[in-house]
Amino acid sequence: MKKVILASLILMFSGIFEVVKADEGMWLPMFIKRLNYVDMQKEGLQLTAEEIYSINNASLKDAIVHFDGGCTAEVISSQGLLLTNHHCGYSAIANHSTKEHDYLTDGFWAYNKSEELANDGMTVSFLDHMADVTDKVNEAINPEMTAAERKQAIQTITGQISAEASEEGKYKARVSSFFNGNEFYLFVYKIYTDIRLVGAPPSSIGKYGGDTDNWMWPRHTGDFSMFRIYANKENQPATYSEGNVPYKADYHLPVSIKGVEDGDFAMIMGYPGSTDRYLSSWGVQQKIGVEYPAFVASRDLKLKVMKKYMDADATVRIDYSPRYAQTANYWKNRDGMIKALTKNKTVAKKEKIESDLGKWIAENPERKKEYGNIFDIYKKYYETTNSTIAGDQYLMEAGLMGSNFGIFNFRLSQKMDAIIKAEDEETSKKALEETNAYVDEFFHGISLPLEQELTSKMWAFYYKNAPIEQQPEEFVAVVKEYNNDFDALSKAIFETSIITNSEKLKSVLANLKDESTADTLKNDVGVKTYYSFIAKYFADMYSNPEKVALKDELDGAKKLFVKALRESNPDKSYYPDANSTMRLTYGQVMSYEPKDGVEFKFYTTLKGVMQKEDPTNPEFVVAPKLKELYESKDYGQYANADGTMSVGFLTNNDITGGNSGSPVINGKGELIGAAFDGNWEAMSGDIEFSKELQRTISVDVRYILFIIDKYAGATNLIDEMTIVK
Repeated sequence: MKKVILASLILMFSGIFEVVKADEGMWLPMFIKRLNYVDMQKEGLQLTAEEIYSINNASLKDAIVHFDGGCTAEVISSQGLLLTNHHCGYSAIANHSTKEHDYLTDGFWAYNKSEELANDGMTVSFLDHMADVTDKVNEAINPEMTAAERKQAIQTITGQISAEASEEGKYKARVSSFFNGNEFYLFVYKIYTDIRLVGAPPSSIGKYGGDTDNWMWPRHTGDFSMFRIYANKENQPATYSEGNVPYKADYHLPVSIKGVEDGDFAMIMGYPGSTDRYLSSWGVQQKIGVEYPAFVASRDLKLKVMKKYMDADATVRIDYSPRYAQTANYWKNRDGMIKALTKNKTVAKKEKIESDLGKWIAENPERKKEYGNIFDIYKKYYETTNSTIAGDQYLMEAGLMGSNFGIFNFRLSQKMDAIIKAEDEETSKKALEETNAYVDEFFHGISLPLEQELTSKMWAFYYKNAPIEQQPEEFVAVVKEYNNDFDALSKAIFETSIITNSEKLKSVLANLKDESTADTLKNDVGVKTYYSFIAKYFADMYSNPEKVALKDELDGAKKLFVKALRESNPDKSYYPDANSTMRLTYGQVMSYEPKDGVEFKFYTTLKGVMQKEDPTNPEFVVAPKLKELYESKDYGQYANADGTMSVGFLTNNDITGGNSGSPVINGKGELIGAAFDGNWEAMSGDIEFSKELQRTISVDVRYILFIIDKYAGATNLIDEMTIVK
């Protein structure tokens, strides 16, 4: 009877929280040998576990970097050459673009290292090593602590661990929480800050299909760009200097031009940003019913205003393209998640898991004592916050971030605080110089007419949709003062406020410590209105005792839920949610059937680019030279055996945002592509992995090399790679 019960339990929990196929899971590299290596060998891996992740020897991990804090890139030459996505390098490409040299439209290529372009503030981080510090953290806490005491104790001990591991600044170290606070791991990084733009195709290749094709398959986008790491003469991190030299890589990925076939082994290493696979049924329902619709509606309006001005002015288009792309990406993502989570009946699946776990808990008095209140806490939290979560989204997306001046005002207030609190004249002077530089940088790429209309439209939208009792009192008062005329309010801000005039603002900054300045700031309509959203956000997040207590209670329940789930099925391997730490996912090159009667091949070709061409639509313009190469079939060594030119391919790897630019690697450890997107049918992936539908969309490395070689003529870059034929 006990065997029957055990078998039933195993079946019970073989759902969305547990790995049942090699394609699901974002695994920590240090555990690959223990948890996944045998399965990976069966799938086609020919490397040893030590060749994937090693502390003592060069391994694959040493070729994978966290790119500029939000994407992934891979080292593909001994001279520090990096490959990532076009959309990951988009801001850098835009920053170097002008009307005269529009690299977004025309592309950019450095035909020698002297032509490579520096990027102020850009970083890449190499993972030196990671370590389990769960026991050290747990020693610093005890069950008698309040939630606030526990948080403070964890913050203190993780800070101490990180400081010790940094070796007085040689490394950047941080401790991250896993499995909702059940485990803690230390990550130690070496960070390089001299990163230079090397190459980027025109947007007609790198962004082909635009918003229309975003998250869609079939896909025909050459989504890649190239950078190079520079170091000092000792190969160590250094700020930009003409004397710096290309980084000598510990390890770089060889590049395969043999192509891929359906069923081939494929693994991806990178830095996935965030998933919520252990989210409760109540949490899913809140997202699809309240939170995400508010998010989508806010960003939809913002995109329309931005596009109006971008279409009318080339300079505005260049300056705002990165902002627009970032806004549009998650606007479509959230819309897709609403549809996918609903269609896939994710709430019902979560309810089934919770019901089964509840039965397991009820079978044992000790379990009931430890875990018995989990679901009551879930229910209480979401019933309480369902009435406020939409307002929170409107506050963030339409209020605080409606105009770019919202975030600008937030960051400016922090810098002003540093000036005021400076204890000596030298420190104050330095803080003022940094603040003035920040002001100049911000205003350099800002369209005041666009921002004025954004302010008017987004604030009107916020005032109409957010419950009035949840809105900042200062904001409501100002709206009344202007008789609910948001155009008049916005006009007044952009005509009179110091916050929208760089010269006035810098004059005030120079006299921040004067008594009269406080009155100037207090009475400035722009300052007080923008700041009202900031104050409201932080008051709700950190100062509202009821909200803080409710959130602390939820966090405790989430920790117990994951602990119970793992205890209920101890023979299974579980993976933690993504949190911008290095992960590995493995699976196969694979086609799929999104619906009855429809089958998608695992690859696309250049023929599809030509079939989608629409000269009247900027998202589907084809560069004349690319058409010439297609018509002459001049693909060189990068063509398929049948003479076609592959563009993209599919795998069933488990990725999310942050994996953009991640290398797709074959069983021999060779680069075969760069991951850049997921598919529309599985937009629920951050919350629920769908083993039948989940696909990763990657640009074929052969298409990348074809564009570099045949389209751009940048053979200097081809020559420094290790090409495997």
